[in-house]
Amino acid sequence: MEWYFGKVWLVRLLFQRAEAALYLLAFIAVLRQFKPLLGERGLLPLPAFLKRVTFWDAPGLFCWHYSDRLLDVVAWSGIALSVIALAGFSERGPLWLSMITWLVLWFLYLSIVNSGQKFLSFGWESMLLESGFFVSFMGPDWMKPSLIPVLVLRWMLFRTELGAGLIKLRHDRCWRDLTCLFYHYETQPLPNPLSWYFHRLPRFMHRFAVLFSHFVQVVVPFGLFAPQPFASIAGGLIIFHQLWLIVSGNYSWLNWLTVALGITAFSDSVLAVLPIAVPQTAAAPFWFQVLLYVIAAGVVALSIQPTLNMISRNQIMNYSYNRFHLVNTYGAFGNVTRRRHEIVIEGTDEAVLTERTRWQEYEFKAKPGRPDRMPPQIAPYHLRLDWLMWFLPFSVMVNDDRIFVPGYEPWFMRMVQKLLDADNSTLKLLQTNPFPQAKPRFIRALFYEYHFTGWKEKSETGNWWTRRLIAVYLPPVSLDHLKRL
Repeated sequence: MEWYFGKVWLVRLLFQRAEAALYLLAFIAVLRQFKPLLGERGLLPLPAFLKRVTFWDAPGLFCWHYSDRLLDVVAWSGIALSVIALAGFSERGPLWLSMITWLVLWFLYLSIVNSGQKFLSFGWESMLLESGFFVSFMGPDWMKPSLIPVLVLRWMLFRTELGAGLIKLRHDRCWRDLTCLFYHYETQPLPNPLSWYFHRLPRFMHRFAVLFSHFVQVVVPFGLFAPQPFASIAGGLIIFHQLWLIVSGNYSWLNWLTVALGITAFSDSVLAVLPIAVPQTAAAPFWFQVLLYVIAAGVVALSIQPTLNMISRNQIMNYSYNRFHLVNTYGAFGNVTRRRHEIVIEGTDEAVLTERTRWQEYEFKAKPGRPDRMPPQIAPYHLRLDWLMWFLPFSVMVNDDRIFVPGYEPWFMRMVQKLLDADNSTLKLLQTNPFPQAKPRFIRALFYEYHFTGWKEKSETGNWWTRRLIAVYLPPVSLDHLKRL
């Protein structure tokens, strides 16, 4: 099959290192964010969740026991193993060392994701787990690489791209009339410093970009299984499209992982420009070759539901058909919001509320807040709280200058409580604490509509955003109020 797909030693090397780098980033995020979000005293405490599930509901280490100390052990172990894999040490030893390193990384992160509830419900978590499981069977540097895990990862890339393309065409009309990018850069979850400039591009460029996106996501993926050099061309186009998304927004490691998967479409002849010598390799043990065919058969069986989903009119996006997150269905942004709504949290240290009460705003690390603050570059790092704050307004019914709030998320109300308590671990998730000396007496949340400023206004004021207050999302509450609820 090498005459058709090409040799893949360099492909394996690059993908393994890229996967290790993404694991490292993911475990660093776990170390810094998991405990304040999901720990023993987090916004959605994990011990309470674990009482309601069994191992088969949420497979992982924490089903047997959870403590914040154990979480630290898991996070630091993941970081250490990621560094070992990134440096290539795991690929210089025996086959079993390579397999165990990657499988332990996968199981540790599986434990995190299956315990993460809403804070780890994003599609790129499943992507990292799926790719992390199959990279376990690529083998060390000294062994001749097999095409089976490479093709399995190409199949994953195929599902990622085609799933995303089809769900766009089937859902929001603006994808079909090529107008979605009129809104997307402004309303995407976490804009970056260049999003403002992308939003201000001429509309004919937005239409062309949507058309190019459809081509790359709906047509190009079929080229991934064509002979070389066509597969490499398909991979190159996918990578180019992902780089466009990388420079125009913050999507955690979603785009970077897709870029890494794009590498699997190449062959060593294409990557020969790299200053890396390909060594002599030995054949894989017979038992390992048999294992690869068993894995291939398992992938075929697990692919039935994702394939049926892709061809279904009722296609769903970012869904795992098993709790081990293997062979999932992917696809995002089937619908594009036309208006950006933000919930802004404010506090005051005044004991009595009047019309003259001075409210001070809590600033998040990446979520839009002050109009004059430049949207930061965060990706490929992932700010889980900021992302959920973007989702929060979707549950609100908006009618001109009125809103209807059907209810408040438990994690949001717990966050308000912790802000009133000046909880240090929660405050570390935010960019600023307007009350460094004393606790606030009251917290409230306002509901705004945000838009990017125009060229003239940005030049004159320096503001990136303009915002209009619509209504109060959460009336002022104190700790006493929350205790009575």
